[in-house]
Amino acid sequence: MASSLLLSNPFLTSPHNPNNLTRRQQPLTLRPSSAFTLLSLTKPSNNNNNPKFLKPTVPFLGFKKFATRISTKDADTDTSVPPPLAGEDSAAFELGKQKVVMFILILIFATVHSGLASLRDMGEKLIGERAFRVLFAGVSLPLAVSTVVYFINHRYDGIQLWELQSAPAVHQLVWLSNFISFLFLYPSTFNLLEVAAVDKPKMHLWETGIMRITRHPQMVGQVMWCLAHTVWIGNSVTVAASLGLIGHHLFGVWNGDRRLATRYGEAFEAVKKRTSIVPFAAILDGRQKLPKDYYKEFLRLPYLSITALTLGAYFAHPLMQAASFRLHW
Repeated sequence: MASSLLLSNPFLTSPHNPNNLTRRQQPLTLRPSSAFTLLSLTKPSNNNNNPKFLKPTVPFLGFKKFATRISTKDADTDTSVPPPLAGEDSAAFELGKQKVVMFILILIFATVHSGLASLRDMGEKLIGERAFRVLFAGVSLPLAVSTVVYFINHRYDGIQLWELQSAPAVHQLVWLSNFISFLFLYPSTFNLLEVAAVDKPKMHLWETGIMRITRHPQMVGQVMWCLAHTVWIGNSVTVAASLGLIGHHLFGVWNGDRRLATRYGEAFEAVKKRTSIVPFAAILDGRQKLPKDYYKEFLRLPYLSITALTLGAYFAHPLMQAASFRLHW
């Protein structure tokens, strides 16, 4: 008669406050050939009423054997199925696979997203600009949403590499980095009607606003977002997600420049000489000359919208987490 082993993983209901931690029960049912003791989690440390990251009472994630065999009476009574992996090997596989799944999901999204972007010129000739934009969004968005939901649900799984959430100024630094990252991530909001295919979608050769700082603001914003979340969460799942996303956007730098060079030729080469990939590099070495009223290029409704949406997303994190958890992905 096989028994079950229940493991509980910690889950943050509010990523904003390291002192507001709770557990999300994520049962993993193993079927060993003999009974095992159930593992329990210690209560949070109430030092100054600030609960710390929950830890098991016994070694976790396959570092040492964590189950104690208490009965072998029924070990060989069931011969209908071969004995599966049990104990350390089985739990280590179950609890470590999330980072692999996370990386694979990002790889699938990156391949489809960048692949369709590379086929844009040919696709627009075949089915038209608006139809291709609808196809591009219709394929990319579900993949992006599924990847984000999986990350939200499994961001505290995997091996914990460091814990800095209670360190001085870490929360403030992470919050500020995330806020700034969204100002880089979404310059496409300047053309919302094109994104929605209401207006005829176009490829633009920008050299104003945030493009003076970096020619690839989305890559810069994504790197900032990944580094901030990796520092905050500090485990193997987040590292895998960050490596996948940063790798995808670094490829996008090369692919984006290639596509613009193909379409605009010498005009893009001139813009390329006056801009830089590394933020502020072209400004510091004198290739980019900022006008005196440069600040006016940022006094635009899209930047106000980005600011409002970023603040809204921050305060809506608990709602996003609850909605993702209900999907059981």
